[in-house]
Amino acid sequence: MFLKQIFMAFCAFSFGSLCSAGVFTVLASVGLIPRFSGKFHVARHVLLLEEMVIFGTVAGGVVSVFWRKVQFGDAILKNQLFGRYTAPIWNLSGKILCVVFGIFAGMFVGCLALAIAEMLDSIPIFTRRVSFRKGIGIVVLLVALGKLGGSLLYFSQAFFAS
Repeated sequence: MFLKQIFMAFCAFSFGSLCSAGVFTVLASVGLIPRFSGKFHVARHVLLLEEMVIFGTVAGGVVSVFWRKVQFGDAILKNQLFGRYTAPIWNLSGKILCVVFGIFAGMFVGCLALAIAEMLDSIPIFTRRVSFRKGIGIVVLLVALGKLGGSLLYFSQAFFAS
């Protein structure tokens, strides 16, 4: 049982690292962060912007894995932190936070989609330059089969329930 836990932790760490490396590779290849710094005229802070993207990704991953540990709303409501106005203040601040997050997430996803759309023009050029004419369909099929196998394993073993 202990070896199974160690193996699962190793797999989770490895797969999470691969997934985040893929996300950061896409962000770096489309040049999204330097484009943001150029548009906002903060090019001297491009390293800080890149660090904030990494911090946000890591924080989002930690919150999504340890979601039971970061729920502090019950403690605030139970201890009546703001007296009898605790519930209305907490609900209003939650709604405001969701609106602010939605706006920034929408801007980020929109900019990422535009950057990827611009980058798609370079994929055919890249495949011709490296002589990767045969086997593209096989690569896409193998990626799809890998995702299918991972999804079937995830849902058949009910990993989401534990």
